[in-house]
Amino acid sequence: MTLVALSTMYAQQPRFDDGGAFARFAREAGFEAIEISHSTAVEKVDAIAAEGALPVVSVHAPAPFRLLADGRPNSALNLASLDERERVAAVEEALRSVRLAERLGAQRVVVHLGHVDPPEGDRLHPLERQLRKLFDRDALRTDEARQVATELLAWRRSTAEPYLEAARRSLEALVAAAAAAGIVIGIETRLHAHEIPLPEEAVLLLAGLDPRAVGYWHDVGHVEVLARLRLVPRSRWERAPGLRLVGVHAHDVRRLLDHRAPGNGSIDWERVRRLAARSPLVTFEIDQREPEEGVLRARGMLGSAPD
Repeated sequence: MTLVALSTMYAQQPRFDDGGAFARFAREAGFEAIEISHSTAVEKVDAIAAEGALPVVSVHAPAPFRLLADGRPNSALNLASLDERERVAAVEEALRSVRLAERLGAQRVVVHLGHVDPPEGDRLHPLERQLRKLFDRDALRTDEARQVATELLAWRRSTAEPYLEAARRSLEALVAAAAAAGIVIGIETRLHAHEIPLPEEAVLLLAGLDPRAVGYWHDVGHVEVLARLRLVPRSRWERAPGLRLVGVHAHDVRRLLDHRAPGNGSIDWERVRRLAARSPLVTFEIDQREPEEGVLRARGMLGSAPD
C-alpha cells in the first residue's frame, strides 16, 4: 500500500513558523505522513516531531538546513565534486540527514547525488539556458533546438565519468551508514542536464549495491521538465533495467516551472497514479507560495486514503 506524505517545503512560510501548526495542517489535509525538506531548520523539525500529529517517514538530504562556514547553504555542496574536501563535506552533511532520520524513526533518506560542473563556473550550462529560451518561444521542434540538445548531451557524456566515480564513492558511504540504521537511500531524478543521475547512470551507480538499502527516487516534475526540453524521454526512466523504485516526489509543472500544486500545471496525473501504485511512498513537494486549495486537493489526486 502506498503511503502519501506532504513535504515541509510547503512549511517554509510565516504561517508555519511553528512546525506543530504545519503537522496539524498536513493531517487535516488528509496526508498520512510528513517528509522533512532540506530547506527546513532543525527547530521546525523538532516542533513537528514534538507535535506528534503525523509520523515523519522520510528526510530529504541535506536536512536539517544550515549555513556553512563560508555562508553557503549546506545544499550547495556537491556529492560528485572532484574537490575531495568538498565531496567529503557533502557526505558528512548527508550523513547528518541519516542520523536525523534515525532519530525521527524515518525509513528513507532522499539524496541529490551531485552534478557535473558546468563550464566557467556557471550554475546552468549555457546550452540548457539556450534550450529553455527556445522552449519559451515554442521552438523546440526546430533544427536549431535539436542541434542545441545534441551538443548539450554530447558535452554531458564526455565530461561525466570522473564525477560519476566521485558520486559512487559518496553513495557507498551513505548506503553503508543507512543500512546499519535500517534506512533506505533514494537517489533522486534531477532537474537539469548537468545533474546526476541520468537513467543509464542510475543503473550503473546502483549496480552491486544492496537493493534493500538503496534505490531510485522518481521526481515526476524533474522528469517532466527534461522530457519537455526533449533531453530525456519519460520512458527511459520507466524502462531502465534494474532500478528499484523506493519513493516518488509528486507535484505539477507549469511550462518548465515545477513544484506547482496539483491543477496549477499540466502534468498527466493518470501517469503519476500508475507510478504511485508501484511505490511504497509518495511525497507531495509543493512550493510554499502555491495556493492552499491546491495543497488541500493534492491527496485526492492519488485516490482515497487507506482506512
